[in-house]
Amino acid sequence: MYKVQSHQIAQHINIKQVRANFKGTLVYGDSDELFYKLSDTKYLYIFQFGIVGYFNVAKSSITQIEAVLKPYGKGSMPEHLSEDINVVLKEKTLEVGFNSVTLPEIDEEMIRLVMLHTSQSVALDRYSEITEQLLEEASIHTKSLETRGRLRISSTKLKKFIGRTLNIKNAIYENLYIFDSPEVVWQDEQLAKLDNELKRTFDLKNRYRNIQDRITIIKENLELFKDIWNHKESSTLEWIIIILIFVEIIDLFVTKVF
Repeated sequence: MYKVQSHQIAQHINIKQVRANFKGTLVYGDSDELFYKLSDTKYLYIFQFGIVGYFNVAKSSITQIEAVLKPYGKGSMPEHLSEDINVVLKEKTLEVGFNSVTLPEIDEEMIRLVMLHTSQSVALDRYSEITEQLLEEASIHTKSLETRGRLRISSTKLKKFIGRTLNIKNAIYENLYIFDSPEVVWQDEQLAKLDNELKRTFDLKNRYRNIQDRITIIKENLELFKDIWNHKESSTLEWIIIILIFVEIIDLFVTKVF
């Protein structure tokens, strides 16, 4: 039995620098990911969104690899998100269970798919936590509207909140391809079956939609907050104009009298 493990080691990994400096047999690589063969039964998968996947790699070797990759990472993680799944070999069998995957043989493309979806699952965990925190923060301000009738957030903080939400939304679109599959999947029936079963087992599509739903709710809240702030600033500007006109009238009156 073999094990696939995926670890979040940074918020972002510079794939270009890793490709130029990492020693290993590169099986597949592009601007977003690198898939290495370390030996006949060991593989390494590096993603630009900060996650590294391992197949049949010992804990001591994982520690060494992550130490090598650390200089190419950007943004530390407060906690070490990870996920693993066992891989069992059984001739003429292709099955995906809750905690294990049964493959007919050690096939590079099959192993790559298992590592890909395990890593996508870790990424979903991370974005789920981030969007939940954003939603909780937005809820604080909606409760303030309910209880106090006013929005207790400054214009600068609101703009930062909007920027953070947009950055998260962009990162999800750039890094996750839950509804897409590697090109090789469309050319092989077994790979297509494995791809679909892994997505179903990890519940990737539903988890992705839940994250998207949270972002939609947050976006609606921010639109409301922005409208309230625009109205507030508009009202303030109107009062300033009224006061200036009043001052000018008083000044004119005083000038004519004296």
